[in-house]
Amino acid sequence: MNNLNRKLKPGSRRLWLCISLTLLAGLSFMAGSKAAGSNNTGPQNPVPPRPSSPQSKPEAPQTQKGDEAVRLSSRLVLVPVSASDPAGRPVKDLKVDDIVIEEEGKPQQVVALGEPGKTPLDITMLVDVSGSTRPQFEFEKQAAIQFIRQLLKPSDAVSLFAIGITPRTVKPRTTSGEEAIGGLMSINPSEEPTAFFDTVIEAVQYLDKSADAGSRRVMVVISDGEENYSKSGTLQESLRELQRTDCLFYSINPTGAGIKLNAVSLKGQSVMEAMASQTGGKAFNVIKTEELESAFRQIADELQAQYLFGYYADERAGEGFRRITVHAPRRPDLRIRARQGYYSRKTAS
Repeated sequence: MNNLNRKLKPGSRRLWLCISLTLLAGLSFMAGSKAAGSNNTGPQNPVPPRPSSPQSKPEAPQTQKGDEAVRLSSRLVLVPVSASDPAGRPVKDLKVDDIVIEEEGKPQQVVALGEPGKTPLDITMLVDVSGSTRPQFEFEKQAAIQFIRQLLKPSDAVSLFAIGITPRTVKPRTTSGEEAIGGLMSINPSEEPTAFFDTVIEAVQYLDKSADAGSRRVMVVISDGEENYSKSGTLQESLRELQRTDCLFYSINPTGAGIKLNAVSLKGQSVMEAMASQTGGKAFNVIKTEELESAFRQIADELQAQYLFGYYADERAGEGFRRITVHAPRRPDLRIRARQGYYSRKTAS
C-alpha cells in the first residue's frame, strides 16, 4: 500500500482514498443489516388469522330451543291434592312418584310444587245472611272466627263476602287475621232472599284478580245453597269460573237434619256437593250446630296438609275444558281428592 501511494500522483491519491472509504462504508452497512435481520426472529409481514369455518360458529343448544317452545305453547296446570287414610285423617307422606295425573286419558309428567301445606293460601269466605240461616247465625260467626285464627299464617290472605239479595264485599283482601275477624263480626243476618250463584261468581272473579300468583285459591261458603234470587248466575257458570280460576270450593251447610225434609234444601246441598267434587274441595252438611267447629277444623287440617302438584299442558290443541284424573296406584288404601278439570286459555297464533 505504501508503494502504491508513492507511485500515485496527488490527485489520483485523493480519488483512491474516496473510493476506499465508500467501499468500507458499504461493507459496514451490509454487516449491520445482516446482524439486525438475525436478531428479529418474527415475520416481517404477519399472516392474518384464518377466518373460522362455518362449522365452528357456536349454536344454541337444541334443548334450550325446545324448552322455549314448551314455555310458549304450554301452561303450568296447578293441581292441589288432598289425601286421606281410611279413617279420614290427612296423609302427609305422599310422594310425587305415588301420584299419576292424566289429562284426557294421557299421563302427564308431574312435579311437586313446594312442601305439603306450605304454599300460601288466598281464601275468600262467603257468609249467607239470608233468613234461612238465621237460627244458627251467631254460632256460624264464632266458628268462622276460630277457623281464621287456626288457619291464617302471615303469608296467607282472606276476603269476605255476604250472600244476600245481591253480592256484597264485607272485607277486601287482607293478610291481617284481626281485620278479617273484625269483618266477620260486622256481618248481621237479614230476611233477604239468596243470590247464591251471583255471589259465588263475583267472589271468585275478585279472588282471581287479587290473589298472588302461585297461591292456592280457596272458597269457603257458609250457606244452605238455596238459590232464589240470582240475576244471571247459574250452576254451570259458577262451576266454569271456579275451574277457570283454579279455585277449591268448600262449603258448610248449617241447616241440620231438616235438609232431609226439604226438597229446596236438598237441591241446595247437591249444588254445593257438585262444586266441591268438581274442584277438589268438600261439602259438609252439619247435623248438629256443635259440629260447625269440627267441620271448620277438618277444612283447616286438610289445607294444612294439602299437596300442590303441577304439570305442563300443551295448549296448541285450542280452547275448551280438559278433564283431569288423579290417582295413587302405589297407595290404593288412600282416598284422593283433586280438581276434575280446567279450562284451557286461547293461545296467540
